[in-house]
This record gives sequence, structure tokens and C-alpha cells, in this order.
Amino acid sequence: MRFLLIAILTLAALTGCSRFIDYDGPEVTRVVVYKNDRIMFLMHNDEILETYEIELGFAPEGHKLEEGDGRTPEGEYVIDRRNPNSQWYLSIGISYPNAEDIAQARARGVSPGGDIFIHGTPRPSRRTDDWTAGCIAVSNAEMRQIYAMVNNGTPISIYP
Repeated sequence: MRFLLIAILTLAALTGCSRFIDYDGPEVTRVVVYKNDRIMFLMHNDEILETYEIELGFAPEGHKLEEGDGRTPEGEYVIDRRNPNSQWYLSIGISYPNAEDIAQARARGVSPGGDIFIHGTPRPSRRTDDWTAGCIAVSNAEMRQIYAMVNNGTPISIYP
């Protein structure tokens, strides 16, 4: 009996702490990021559904030009993948680099880099300004919500 009680409590604890939540509200039709203001909006057409304070790459000013520059890209991209096993809790991928980014880097003889995501924040980096390698970071609780709300194929506009 005691073993059964422990098993039930363990199962309840594990299911209650899931990283994955359900969302049944309005569709997120665009993600909008304002780097200078460190803010991100989830939009349904012209309506703001959610607002988040964000952290950026360790050298956030300007558009990402090459791998390792610590900049967060600027421009028009798409959410193109999901990583439920991210080292940064959960993450959704941004389609950087696009054809223009690749051509610009190729002309300079460098790699444009890649693997730009919106992701959670590990404990050591909480409340640390602009610590990522070029990604957009939010709290883990916020990332649970974003992961549930934003579908692959959703446009993302990243402004200076």
C-alpha cells in the first residue's frame, strides 16, 4: 500500500510539472521583437496577446554579420523548428540565416552562423543582461507559454 501511494504521488508530481502546456486562445500571427527596448510581442493580427522582457546576444547592437559576433539578427524571419530537449529549457528556432544573410557573409568570406532561437534561461543567467550567443532569451515560465502559443511557420520581425 505504501509503495502504491508513493508511486501515485510521484506520478502526480511529474505530470503536474510538465514543461508542455496547452493553449487554445487566438492564433499568434506574428512575433515582433524590439531589440533596443528589450521587448517581444506575440501578436494576433494587430492585437497584442502577450508581452515579454527579453535578453539578447552579448553584443546586441546591429544585425548579426557572422558566426560568433554575439549579435542577435535583425530582419524578417520565420519560426521554423522546435526543440523540446533544448539545453536552454525549451526553444523555438528562427530561420536565420536567410539568403541575404548567407550572401553577405559569403562576400566577406565568413560564416553567417546559425542556430538562433527564442529560448529559456538557466539559473546562472537569470537577470543577467544580454548573455546569449545571439538568441532571444526569456524566463523558463515564459518559454513554456511561448512554446505552446507560437507555431512553426509564424513570421518574426526583429527590429533594432
